[in-house]
Amino acid sequence: MDKSRDISRLIEIMAALRAPETGCPWDLEQDFASIAPYTIEEAFEVAEAIASGDREELREELGDLLLQVVFHARMAEEEGAFDFGGVVEAITDKLIRRHPHVFGDTKDLTPDEVSALWGKIKAEEKRQKAVRNPAKAAALPAAARTLSKVKSGRPALTRAVELQKAAGEVGFDWNDIRAVLDKIVEEAGEVSEAVATGRQERVEDEIGDLFFVLVNLARHAGVDPESALRGANAKFERRFAHVEDGLATRGKTPEQATLQEMDALWNEAKRRGA
Repeated sequence: MDKSRDISRLIEIMAALRAPETGCPWDLEQDFASIAPYTIEEAFEVAEAIASGDREELREELGDLLLQVVFHARMAEEEGAFDFGGVVEAITDKLIRRHPHVFGDTKDLTPDEVSALWGKIKAEEKRQKAVRNPAKAAALPAAARTLSKVKSGRPALTRAVELQKAAGEVGFDWNDIRAVLDKIVEEAGEVSEAVATGRQERVEDEIGDLFFVLVNLARHAGVDPESALRGANAKFERRFAHVEDGLATRGKTPEQATLQEMDALWNEAKRRGA
């Protein structure tokens, strides 16, 4: 099969993969819910490729992410909801509508004025959605309306930050970072109590609360929690590589070493600033 730079070829391939009887069994088995985690994963892999500076890897990962869009659009087309062309039409219309300073008569705006205009346009779009579906808008309680601008499809860390910011905008927030630190101690204690009960669902619930407060600490400290965790992951990888290298010089693998041996090498990596 020949390579192609034409998006229509990708759409044709996706249709073939989803064709009953002749398509791929795995692709035919999927639905929106089962594909959603892959869509999120591919977005993260795009971010990782950007961070690595490898443009060839970025090209490949963007293709993987585009496949997710085509996959969802194909399933929607099968339902008679919309097709890939409809996706393109929606984003094209939105970009033109949200950039009147480029495609309309509003010219020579500063970056701050563009941001303010963007906010006004988004607010109007939200109002129009409420007009189209008044029953849904009326069903939302007051608290849900405050947080409704935070989309549910965001990664958990990102969404936690946005939920906290939205609540903070209406005054529901700590004024002192030390109060957040006190809350972390409180939540850690509740995790300990939950562990003592042996009830897994309570442990999960309390760990979730602890994570949420840690995100709040990051927000108050002006730190992006996703970036901080990504850095911690990279640090862990570097230090564990030092552990493996150190064991290798002794003719051992991690499976053959004691925890004490690995911990000593870990602390050595830490002293060296790894």
